[in-house]
Amino acid sequence: MTTPYETTKSQLLDAALMHVAFDGWSEATFQAAVRDADVESAMARAVCPRGAVDLAIAYHNRGDAVMVDRLKTEDLSDMKFRDKIAAGVRFRIEAVTDKEAVRRGTTLFALPTHAADGAKLVWGTADHIWTTLGDTSDDVNWYTKRATLSGVYSATVLYWLGDNSPDNAATWDFLDRRIDDVMQIEKMKAHVRDSPTLSKLMAGPNWLLSHIKAPTRMPNIDLPGSWTSPRD
Repeated sequence: MTTPYETTKSQLLDAALMHVAFDGWSEATFQAAVRDADVESAMARAVCPRGAVDLAIAYHNRGDAVMVDRLKTEDLSDMKFRDKIAAGVRFRIEAVTDKEAVRRGTTLFALPTHAADGAKLVWGTADHIWTTLGDTSDDVNWYTKRATLSGVYSATVLYWLGDNSPDNAATWDFLDRRIDDVMQIEKMKAHVRDSPTLSKLMAGPNWLLSHIKAPTRMPNIDLPGSWTSPRD
């Protein structure tokens, strides 16, 4: 059920998208959205305390929601898992309704004052993909999977912003190459794990890493992650 808060923010976002191409995710865009959506200034500021920055975040989250819905409804049963991951990234990019809004958002979140917000959004997209596809990791792999996919997603978006090929064909080729690179890393990790010599060398680091737990597996701790005692 949509709340009045969500409805108001959605109205402001829809109105703002008419101005982003000209003014970016700026205060000018926010004020224009307030006027066009016929929302009282006090209400608009209560919904978006940081103005257009909050609307840029809402636009990204809207794209994530579209991607998740598509991942849940598309038939991916015949795909290899690496292809499902690639499909998630592709679905996320295809969820974009305004390429210039993404370009302007990339500029916004590259600023030092908003870089943390940008990193959180990219991480969130990677987390949505892994979670929707059924990832059950609860150790350090929870972090490495999302960190690696965050890099793949970010690089692919930047490539896509400059891609003028028919149907973004060059972008999808670029994405496949990045996914292949990730799979090579996974193969290397498996080789180290299966090697009698290398596995002994990594025994100490692996012991330490084994005590790192995913935040989603620790419902009573509101922290990015946790460390368990060797006695646990």
